[in-house]
Amino acid sequence: MSRAYVLIHCDMGYEEHVIDFLKSIKGISEVNGVFGAYDIVVKAEAPTSDGLENVVANIRKNQRIRSTLTLPIIEGQGKS
Repeated sequence: MSRAYVLIHCDMGYEEHVIDFLKSIKGISEVNGVFGAYDIVVKAEAPTSDGLENVVANIRKNQRIRSTLTLPIIEGQGKS
């Protein structure tokens, strides 16, 4: 299983719109609004790294998303 956290910066005032969009994407297991440099953090999962790339590509399709930072999880380190 390939997993990653994706940090998302979106247009101001569109956080709820983007969160609703993200919840509809297959492969996203968690969506949270956050304070700080980013607006939203999601946990993405897929059976393969190619599948994970597709999930991230789907995230980036939303026109209200300005930037993303993808943090792939190192398997075997930390809590699973």
